[in-house]
Amino acid sequence: MNDSDSAVATKTMTPIEARLRERHATIHALLAQGHGIREIARELHIGGNTVRRHARAAVPEQLLTGRHRPRASQLDPYKPHLNKLWAEGHTNAIQLLAEIQKLGYCGSYQIISDYLRPRRRRRIRVVPPAPPGIRRITGWLMRRPKNLADGERQQFAVLLAHCPGLRVLHEHVRGFAEILQTGSGQHLKDWIVAVRTADLPRLHAFTTGLEKDQDAVLRGLSTRWNSGPVEGRVNHIKMIKRQMFGRAKLPLLRKRVLLTAAANR
Repeated sequence: MNDSDSAVATKTMTPIEARLRERHATIHALLAQGHGIREIARELHIGGNTVRRHARAAVPEQLLTGRHRPRASQLDPYKPHLNKLWAEGHTNAIQLLAEIQKLGYCGSYQIISDYLRPRRRRRIRVVPPAPPGIRRITGWLMRRPKNLADGERQQFAVLLAHCPGLRVLHEHVRGFAEILQTGSGQHLKDWIVAVRTADLPRLHAFTTGLEKDQDAVLRGLSTRWNSGPVEGRVNHIKMIKRQMFGRAKLPLLRKRVLLTAAANR
């Protein structure tokens, strides 16, 4: 068929036939992309049997013969005007109905809605990953940067770039971690002053707690002594007490604690 024959065929094609050919091409394009029958039906807002019938037809002409030939609609004379209004940005079906009623259209709103529905179909899109939660972000803040996985490090860097407040918080948290790791308690006062100048209420409460027991905190940061052994012994006593199920009084508990301590020497 040459170009003149195609032009004649296009002029003689009814709007229903043109829409059916367009739907046939769209369905076969989606099938070629690997989409299923149900997915295409949801995408185009048509029935599954309609999609199957178009999928079985190798060419649109197979759908235009016999009982499958679409019937003429009273909307056909007004479809060019509807297409023009749609291209201009008028997408409200009620307003479009009022426009073509002025031209003599006597049909229902449902006919226009069915005609416009394929144009409103939503594109199949990949759902973006959910943003990280508070616990995960807190974990990134408290862990050493070198201990983060590559993916976590990249997400955390993007998060810090988009959140100046979180970036400042991260700097102060890493600064306090450096004081803990190096035992440089002499820098604690400078760190507290820097935190007080930042608008971070949670850290302000933390610095207030440090200042209430500043001498003990400085010694804990500056010397090698800590309360770890005491805390370990307290936890050990509680474990022995739980093993006794509350059936013995203090004398037996004392004996078990002393015997356990002697055995661990």
